[in-house]
Amino acid sequence: MKKYLMLLLLVFIVSCKSKSGAVQGNNTNKEEVNPISANKIIDGHYNNKLQFSTLYIKASAKYSDDKQSQNVTAEIKIKKDEQILVSIRFLGITMAKALITPNSVSYYEKISSTYYDGDFSSLSKWLGTDLDFNKVQNLLIGEAIDDLKKGKYTETLIDRLYRLDEAKEADIKKSFFFEADKFLLEKEQISQTSKNIMMQIAYADNRTFDQGILPTSVAIEAIQPKGKTEINLNYNTITFNEELSFPYSVPNGYKKIIIK
Repeated sequence: MKKYLMLLLLVFIVSCKSKSGAVQGNNTNKEEVNPISANKIIDGHYNNKLQFSTLYIKASAKYSDDKQSQNVTAEIKIKKDEQILVSIRFLGITMAKALITPNSVSYYEKISSTYYDGDFSSLSKWLGTDLDFNKVQNLLIGEAIDDLKKGKYTETLIDRLYRLDEAKEADIKKSFFFEADKFLLEKEQISQTSKNIMMQIAYADNRTFDQGILPTSVAIEAIQPKGKTEINLNYNTITFNEELSFPYSVPNGYKKIIIK
């Protein structure tokens, strides 16, 4: 479970039950949906960018795999484009903490009294998935993991959803699905056929705030030869643009992880 605990630290996405804002359902408009170009879908998606300086989230999550299930809580602080602090707690006790910046990743976890201090390149190799600061931030706010304006995609219309598939020959395939009203991201899939690995991140129950629209329910499903892992996340509290602190220090006596 250790790798998925670290992955959870880095992509802790959750849903919100704040009283402010009205719930936005998935595309319930029964008007005809017509095919459009990939560029128009991408432009429509980025018209939904959240406008904020800081974001605070208090969240709950459930982790499960073929052997176990566990519920934890989390506190997530984001200073846009600069740093993300994630604290994971069980029964009120901090079990793990991560501080993420564009240039560094630091985390520690209590169970094995270990910590990591490095960058995304070696961590991505260890986790088996390509990560950087922008990808983690995008996951937290419901944007496509990749910068879609930098790639080429083929578009299809499937069950009233616009689907974009990366238009390049590669072992790793990426697909993005958008509802047809506001081009909000409904799910994204990343698969590596040579290793029989697939990850899906599904968003639902969008909510409107003054700063924009944020998904309020997220389900992460990872499938690999050893089995399936699911992470279901829910926000309990969310606030924008408050002054936040980002305290982080490794407890004494922890052993540093060396990732080769």
